[in-house]
Amino acid sequence: MPCPHVLLSAAVSLDGYLDDTGPERLLLSSPADFDRVDEVRASVDAILVGAGTIRADNPRLLVNSPARRAARVAGGRAEYPLKVTVSGSGDLDPAANFWHTGGEKLLYTTDAGAKRATALLGDTADVVPLGSSLDWRALLAHLHDVRGVRRLMVEGGGTVHTQLLQQGLADELQLVLAPLLVGDPAAPRLFGPGGYQGGRLRLTDTRRIEDVVLMRYEPTAPGTGPLETAADRHWLRTACELAALCPPSDTAFSVGAVIVAADGTELARGHSREGGDPVVHAEEAALAKLDPADPRLSGATVYSSLEPCAHRASRPVPCAGLILEAGVRRVVTAWREPDTFVTAADGAGVLAAGGVEVVPVPEYAALAQRPNAHLPH
Repeated sequence: MPCPHVLLSAAVSLDGYLDDTGPERLLLSSPADFDRVDEVRASVDAILVGAGTIRADNPRLLVNSPARRAARVAGGRAEYPLKVTVSGSGDLDPAANFWHTGGEKLLYTTDAGAKRATALLGDTADVVPLGSSLDWRALLAHLHDVRGVRRLMVEGGGTVHTQLLQQGLADELQLVLAPLLVGDPAAPRLFGPGGYQGGRLRLTDTRRIEDVVLMRYEPTAPGTGPLETAADRHWLRTACELAALCPPSDTAFSVGAVIVAADGTELARGHSREGGDPVVHAEEAALAKLDPADPRLSGATVYSSLEPCAHRASRPVPCAGLILEAGVRRVVTAWREPDTFVTAADGAGVLAAGGVEVVPVPEYAALAQRPNAHLPH
């Protein structure tokens, strides 16, 4: 399911609150950080907030810098990013600033909510019903496929951030920590209780901005079922990029592979013909770097740019068999093996028959194919 890059953006107090319970909005960011947020807004295709944020904060969600707006227009984009909100009930204030500032507006809601919202908003916004309940994956797919959104900035509230992170749909978290303490249990917090992806997030950047600190994180823990997560896409993209390191061949594919533990720790990586071995496969090269008794393998995910092979002449055990022997129970792939060298190859079928969850992510197939463009089919 192709979807936008989802960037969660928030500012919190030292004790994790988004606001206090006073009548005025608690300002957590500094002036310089507000300008940074404006820069991020100018870089994205759409900005999303939940209906609760519209009710509580009445935001405009604009790109305030005329120079940044002009640069967007000069680059062939709309002056303002698309503004998106989500409401199951469709019960929204038509006088809110959200509807009367900036560019296009879009509301995702339920079938029942669409009737109410259309009556309230008229032609102020495009209203898209998602069925009997809200589905974040369907919402993101619609944004990507129908509205052409490639980068989505999510500015709240806490419920929206929580749901996207819990469902493994957030690619990045930009968190600003403010030197304030709220201490009111009735105040809204950034993240709510529930089940999150395991493991530690990767810290990719820190920056002091006046008296606040910006921290950027990426989820790294693999998904656990048949649906790919943002972390899965990150690791699969890494595997596809590894394929570019392969010495070129006219008789074999160029493939990259990464093995990642359940907590997001990279265990090993490999690529075809690595180390001067003319017949080694990517998954084989990666698995060879691990102790077969490593207990982390049973909970690990193998990411491979190409479907693991089910038949090969160069070694006694194909890569699908090596994965089964290693005890791995989840494999994410970008490209199904074509009939270039083996007719009707079905490594995914071999893995599935052995109890492995195989998750294809065909949106990365073109990236996986790039180092193999010289081969037929």
